[in-house]
Amino acid sequence: MLFEFHFVQHDKNFKIMNVKVFQFNPVGVNTYVVYDETKECTIIDAGCFYADEKEHLLNFILDNDLIVKHMINTHLHFDHVFGCNFISEQFGVVLEANDKDQFLLDQFDGQLRMFGFNPVGEAPKIGKVIKEGDMIEFGDQRFFVIHVPGHSPGSLVFYNEEEECLFAGDVLFRDSIGRTDLARGNHDELVAGIKSKLMTLPPETLVYSGHGPNTTVGYEKKHNPYLQ
Repeated sequence: MLFEFHFVQHDKNFKIMNVKVFQFNPVGVNTYVVYDETKECTIIDAGCFYADEKEHLLNFILDNDLIVKHMINTHLHFDHVFGCNFISEQFGVVLEANDKDQFLLDQFDGQLRMFGFNPVGEAPKIGKVIKEGDMIEFGDQRFFVIHVPGHSPGSLVFYNEEEECLFAGDVLFRDSIGRTDLARGNHDELVAGIKSKLMTLPPETLVYSGHGPNTTVGYEKKHNPYLQ
């Protein structure tokens, strides 16, 4: 399995936040490893599926002497949680996610069958519930948790105000938004949440999406056809 990854470095007030982006599994999920000079890191949406993907993610963390402090998920659709049990086993961290998506884990095998996958073992378990207003802290970084339901009931966005970026999962894409035809999706709720909670952020805010390329709040506010 071939996968792509790239590296982004934020340099604000002499504090450096690094973002390593991996594209994993047949659905092309963006998995993010975010870290800074303290070597503490957070893994967002551990989507590694194939053995070589898991090995590559593991080796990146070990080769850079990173300390995994959090494993957080924007939401719990199957393609975003494939690697969660592996990361838990390797680094002793628990899955942190919103419990409004618990039903997706309860229906994990059904999700897989719906998209043509065979069962792959036990679904991960939420070890810590996170919700709007919570703060994820590691190293010198702070992610503010924003709840934007609609793609799934528990969809979360992680916003780093100081670094002017956010991790949107499948809430927002370049020129698009998350699909709402899956279980308990709601198009109007998703659009309303994006407009009221994300489009009010500074226009230069960099958006890391769950699939596809990066974008910015300003670009989407001006060009996204679903938000006009």
